[in-house]
Amino acid sequence: MVKMNIHVLLIEDEKPLSDSVSQYLIDCGINCEQVFTYSNAVNKLGRDTFDCIVIDIGLPDGSGIDLISYIKRKKIDSGIIIVTARNSLEDKLEGFDTGADDFLVKPFHLSELSARINALVRRKRYDGKEVLEYNEISIEIQNKTVFINDKKINLTKKEMDLLVYFISNADKLITKDAIAYTLWKNNADLAVSSEIIYTHIKNLRKKLVESGAKDYVQAVYGVGYKFSE
Repeated sequence: MVKMNIHVLLIEDEKPLSDSVSQYLIDCGINCEQVFTYSNAVNKLGRDTFDCIVIDIGLPDGSGIDLISYIKRKKIDSGIIIVTARNSLEDKLEGFDTGADDFLVKPFHLSELSARINALVRRKRYDGKEVLEYNEISIEIQNKTVFINDKKINLTKKEMDLLVYFISNADKLITKDAIAYTLWKNNADLAVSSEIIYTHIKNLRKKLVESGAKDYVQAVYGVGYKFSE
């Protein structure tokens, strides 16, 4: 199966815990960005796209439940996992009723959080499908094969990762930072500051069009890209 590129936003005001969780997820190959307050989370969500948002209910300047409500109002299509020290049935029901997908009580094993993130993102992204499709483009997830109008085309690993990421986030504006952090992880800063992202996207775009696909990759000047009709 194609290894998923996962971009997580961790909203946790306890900095030592946040640092520990973030480093563990990064070591697992999951890109994780940290914010520590409600207001910083709102700012970050207005700029970048995330596959999963991990939210502590108790934030210094607001409620995690209210933040979930904000995410739903803005129609941000990210998986949501609540982490909290509170373990009451009322808290869980309120979280799920507001729109959370999962609930973890502190203290928790970092491996369990990682597993739940992977499971949630895979469920939302592929919905159990063995094939990821977008009009004439078809990706067989397990054997990493791409077809355009049923004709196989050859992509590099990075081009494959880009195509899966684009189709999984079709019609969404994706910033260059989000692409860099998701696909290049520890080398994200280099990818953003150089022509690496542009070059890979240009090559992917050329291969798709030359193989008979429509030109779905739209550059949004100064911001990033959108994969859309």
